Amino acid sequence: MLSPEQIQQYQRDGFLLLPGLVDSQTLTDLNQRFLDIVEGRQPAAGAMKIMQDVMVVKGAVQPQTPLHAVNKLFCLEDDEVLSTFACLPSVVDCVRSIIGDEIYSLTSNVFNKPPRVDGKHPLHQDLRYFSMRPASAIVAVWTAMLPTSRDNGCLAVIPGSHKEGPLTHGTPDWDYVNSGFFGTDDVDRERRQHVAMAPGDTLLFHPLLVHGSGRNRTDEFRRAISVHYASAGCESPKGDWRSKPQVRPIP
Repeated sequence: MLSPEQIQQYQRDGFLLLPGLVDSQTLTDLNQRFLDIVEGRQPAAGAMKIMQDVMVVKGAVQPQTPLHAVNKLFCLEDDEVLSTFACLPSVVDCVRSIIGDEIYSLTSNVFNKPPRVDGKHPLHQDLRYFSMRPASAIVAVWTAMLPTSRDNGCLAVIPGSHKEGPLTHGTPDWDYVNSGFFGTDDVDRERRQHVAMAPGDTLLFHPLLVHGSGRNRTDEFRRAISVHYASAGCESPKGDWRSKPQVRPIP
């Protein structure tokens, strides 16, 4: 469980870095499952989708292997291996420290940033993807599966930006923008902090925290697994969000 000091830091900054939260064997299993799916040794389960990077789709980059083409694997809920991440006790205990005991997983992704592919994710807030409120009862968990650095496109965050409320978002005026990526210009980019992480390090962050990531300028992959959680007390104007197929209660 998080300490009072850690919770206070999360509430002040909008994020909290927890070194070594996920053990190496779990990361090995998650990584291997991801590779098995992307490389065709294991079928995608349920609603899972394999997304290619926009530069590959538009022919700007010729991928060396199927793995080099993949930008994201999402909807992990029906995969018997990848879905276990959302229920890891070490992760769940931290989430419950912030939003309470009765929680649901909302979305899950493996983010794969191939080498030498643009793959930038503009600065944005995740709350625009969710209809349930209050925002304070939603939290994201982002765990590095491989080393992440500024060179290979680690997360960048703007401390305290979660206190500024929802910001205006739009599609960046870039040559290549991956599907579903939106960004905001209503923020001081000079306040960015780049969060380098070792495998197993985990970032918890508020859905209004402004964050994004740069391109991968190295010859190695940058990979992470992420889940958003919401408290059972959240409400949505669009009806019962708990009934959506990808939403799962966490035991």
